[in-house]
Amino acid sequence: MPAVMRGAQQGGRGKGGARSAARAAYSPAKLKSAGAVGLDPRAAVWGAAGLLCLVLLLTMFTGGRLGMLTGRIGETIDGEFAHLGFKVRTVTVQGGTEFSTPYILRAAGLSDGQPILGVDLEALRERVEQVGWIKSAKVIRLLPDTMVIAVTERPRLAVWQHGGENSVVDKDGQIIPEADAGLFADLPLIVGEGANEAAPAILPEVAARPALLAKLEALVRVDGRRWDLRLKDGGIIQLPAMKEDSALIEFDQLDQKSHLLETGFERVDLRDPDMITVRPRTAAAAAAQQVAAAQDVAGAAKSGL
Repeated sequence: MPAVMRGAQQGGRGKGGARSAARAAYSPAKLKSAGAVGLDPRAAVWGAAGLLCLVLLLTMFTGGRLGMLTGRIGETIDGEFAHLGFKVRTVTVQGGTEFSTPYILRAAGLSDGQPILGVDLEALRERVEQVGWIKSAKVIRLLPDTMVIAVTERPRLAVWQHGGENSVVDKDGQIIPEADAGLFADLPLIVGEGANEAAPAILPEVAARPALLAKLEALVRVDGRRWDLRLKDGGIIQLPAMKEDSALIEFDQLDQKSHLLETGFERVDLRDPDMITVRPRTAAAAAAQQVAAAQDVAGAAKSGL
């Protein structure tokens, strides 16, 4: 496996710092890599020794201008190593999905053939972490020609419908700006002002009930303080502003006794812990539901033909 070189830490100023920088720039591992791309190791050693002497002389005679000169020297060294094959040829993204990877590569701004030793790893990491999809990133330089960008994505939680727009939010309720909500129909739909901030607390409770989740159409935030769970068949479960988990346990018990999710209902009011109200589905509503179901079946059969 190619050697892994992380971003070099900056040493102190003065002669000691220059010596440390020179030793880091011309480590045995780097010279070994030079041999792998066709450079005579003996020539690499002599070249490294010459550059080391140059850096030390400039350290002694330039004083406060050392930073500017060493910067130019560093660019020259990077360019020389690029001629020897130390240039960016491959950029690998680890942990990114098909959705985030194009944004990561664009933010990285790496170009084919640029000197790999001149890449500022810290600046590259910061650019990648500015991508909305990304929670954290780490950048690794593999000599002679590969850059690895390892990322952790922000997990998608739900699609938030508000102000006439749909947005994908993460587990903290924050919008992922690059995410196209139309591509994530499998995510729960939350609706209303403040729904994004309150969803991380209620969604795990709903997800723990697969039968309920399968029938759920949307979670609607009411007055910024509580939830209505709207089902695909038109039924509504009204939750209280507090102790939503206890209310859902009450619903579980009712469903076990009366099979509410199977038979259907118009409304279950759980807002008052001392009095639970169940409004059965009316005959007209039940008939309309049966007609709609029959139409769906007929449509599916016609499509099959």
